[in-house]
Amino acid sequence: MRMRKDDGVVGLLMNAIWLGTLVLKVWALVDCVGRPTPAFSLHNKLTKPGWLAILAVAALAGVLTGPIGFLGIAGTIAAIVYLVDVKPAVSGQSY
Repeated sequence: MRMRKDDGVVGLLMNAIWLGTLVLKVWALVDCVGRPTPAFSLHNKLTKPGWLAILAVAALAGVLTGPIGFLGIAGTIAAIVYLVDVKPAVSGQSY
């Protein structure tokens, strides 16, 4: 997804959305790599390899397809679920 000269404001906005969602997906993936494996099953969450696979596919789909489309939206939702639900649980910050 590259911005052309004639895209104007809409193209700039789409690039900003694409970059923002890609950063979100990569942040979730990197965070998941650093979490201890036993913490996932201890807190009744999907296993660490499962989350790594989901987030890796999400990040790859974000690079290849952009933010708009089924895979882009599904990947963004998966990253948000990880960051809002799983990350606090496996890091000991459950509320």
